[in-house]
Amino acid sequence: MKAGFVNIFGRPNAGKSTLLNALMGEKLAIVSPKVQTTRHRIKAILTEKEYQIIFSDTPGIIEPQYKLHEKMMQAVKSALEDADVALLMVDINDNREECDQIFSALKLKVPCILVINKIDKASKEKIEETVAWFKDKPYAKNILTISALAGVDYEHFIKPIADLLPEGAPFYDTDEISDLPTKFFVSELIREKIYELAQDEIPYHTAVLIREFKEKQTLVKIIADIIVHRETQKMILIGEKGSMVKKIGTAARKDIEAFLDRKVFLELFIKVKPKWRDNELYLKEYGYGA
Repeated sequence: MKAGFVNIFGRPNAGKSTLLNALMGEKLAIVSPKVQTTRHRIKAILTEKEYQIIFSDTPGIIEPQYKLHEKMMQAVKSALEDADVALLMVDINDNREECDQIFSALKLKVPCILVINKIDKASKEKIEETVAWFKDKPYAKNILTISALAGVDYEHFIKPIADLLPEGAPFYDTDEISDLPTKFFVSELIREKIYELAQDEIPYHTAVLIREFKEKQTLVKIIADIIVHRETQKMILIGEKGSMVKKIGTAARKDIEAFLDRKVFLELFIKVKPKWRDNELYLKEYGYGA
């Protein structure tokens, strides 16, 4: 039996969350074309007869501008510290020099696999050229090319990773797929709808706090606060006659029902907490570490 932590690193929007979902065959990480969608380290547990792989999706590596960003980079740091194998993910259209600087700065001492993503959007020549450019980099012990959106297969992708894992007993029960509570995934599904439906900078100024999560006989009752910085943002998220918050709630409820496989009653409130992204107490309350 092999068991270990395989942690995914890269710039924002490299496709880390899409890859995690493809590996698990279900949606554990929210996905958006907007950068900085992933704010937490999300572990996904893949258990088979021969191995248990604990994959970690991590926030895209950025220069912190707020305490929230610092917390996000702390999540990256914790993933660097316990990795048995690192997947270094590159969008094939990214600036290679910038990716190289990021990966070199990580100074990883564990086996690394460079994963070139979004090959479905590139010519054969560009794929070959990108592979050749990274081939001699000290961190690129192995290079895999994929389209995370199209899915991954065992022989091409998972076997080379499993081969690098240490031998050992599983860390988690075989039926577990994550170490995070259900409420976390519910709050993320609500946040995803804000990223999908709200314009401009508003998604980056929001957090979601689950205030009530009650499992009743016929349904699950969920009450959640959407936190924003300013009154103007609150008015935009409420929308004319409540149209925007209703749209967010309806879309989120459908996804939450699919995730829980239960009927859901969802109620959303918009709350203003000025400068919450730089406030340690608020950040802790909203689930962003101590």
